[in-house]
Amino acid sequence: GPSGCGKTTLLTIIAGFQAASGGRVLINGCQVTRPGPDRGFVFQNYALFPWMTVRDNILYPMKQRKVPGKEREKRLEELLGMAQLEGKEKLFPHQLSGGMKQRVAFIRALAGKPEVLLMDEPLGAVDMQMRQSLQDDLEVLWLKDKTTVVMVTHDVDEAIYLSDRVIVMSAQEGKIVEDLPVRLPRPRDRKGMEYHKHKERLAEALRIAMGKRPESPEAKRQLCLA
Repeated sequence: GPSGCGKTTLLTIIAGFQAASGGRVLINGCQVTRPGPDRGFVFQNYALFPWMTVRDNILYPMKQRKVPGKEREKRLEELLGMAQLEGKEKLFPHQLSGGMKQRVAFIRALAGKPEVLLMDEPLGAVDMQMRQSLQDDLEVLWLKDKTTVVMVTHDVDEAIYLSDRVIVMSAQEGKIVEDLPVRLPRPRDRKGMEYHKHKERLAEALRIAMGKRPESPEAKRQLCLA
C-alpha cells in the first residue's frame, strides 16, 4: 500500500509492540497482547547490538528463550552456514557490509525458531543491485527454514519476487482492499511473461487502492481474474 496507509502499524500490532484500536490478533489460537518469542522482527535499520559480535547477536534470542548451551551452539552453526557467514562470527556490526548486516539481522530473528517472522521493509535502505542480491539471499534462507513471514514493502517487484500472497491496503483507514495470490515457481524469472503479468495486476490493484481509476477495462478485468 501507499506510504502512511498503516503497513508498519499493522506489523507492530502483530508483533505486540502496540495495541489495536479494534479487533484482535491470534497466533495459533492465542491472542497477542505483548511482544513474545513466538514472533521475530527484522527492522529496516538492522537493529543489531553494536557492542555484540555477530555470534552474540545471534545467540541473544536463544539465551532469552533459555535454550540449552549445546542446542544454542548447534543452531548458531546451522544459521551461520545458511547465511554463508562462517568465519564472521567474531566480527562486530561496524565491521560488516550492509548485506552482511541484513543477513545477520535475518538469522538472528530466526534463531529462536519463531512461529512468525515480521519484516518491516528490510531492504529499503540499500541500492537496487544490493536489494536484488539480498532478495535472493532471503529467499534461499526462507526455503531452508520455511518460517511464516509477513513482510512490509512498497516495492511491486519485491512483492512479486518474494511473496506467495500479497495484501494491498487502501490509502485511507488502512483497509485491506485486495488479496492477490502469487502462483509462480521458484526461483522466479523476472523476465518471464507470467511474472510481468503479476506485476501489472499488482500495480493496478495499487492504483485502485489509492482511489485512482483503472488504466484500462482490460487491466481491471485481469485484476479480477488474478
